[in-house]
Amino acid sequence: MNHDNSEEIFPVVDESGRVIGRATRGECHGGAMLLHPVVHLHLFDPQGCLYLQRRPRWKDIQPGRWDTAVGGHVDYGEEVTEALEREVREELGLQLSSMPGSPRLLRRYVFESDRERELVNVYTVVSDCTPVPSSELDGGRFWRRDEILQSIGQGVFTPNFEHEYMMLFGED
Repeated sequence: MNHDNSEEIFPVVDESGRVIGRATRGECHGGAMLLHPVVHLHLFDPQGCLYLQRRPRWKDIQPGRWDTAVGGHVDYGEEVTEALEREVREELGLQLSSMPGSPRLLRRYVFESDRERELVNVYTVVSDCTPVPSSELDGGRFWRRDEILQSIGQGVFTPNFEHEYMMLFGED
């Protein structure tokens, strides 16, 4: 059975993204509220449908819920763009460099739950590439905007995804 490595080392950052320390995954997710950077990628197909991944049941945060196509932690000593490339490769089996159009940074914001604080670096890309979800995920599929809006608040998505989707794409 897979599980998250609680000893993995994450950078601790300030709100501008500057590294000010380091901590383990266990510390970052255990209520210490240490701000650590993550990357998200919203992958749209040319028709405007959004690819979402289903989080596996073994994850320590939000198991079994649908979430952003790519979401992952930045490793200690890694640049945000390197983490994005790695996570796209690991989670979707795709190479960013081979996608038409390059991901663009939409926003950086602080997300806080009752267990953790993340500095979220949100990217978006439109591509006709077909994701090949890794064994890290419980599959994935493209969702139409109306499907997403109808499912918000129904326990289908992670709270982080719902918050981010409405913040970035909620208004027409």
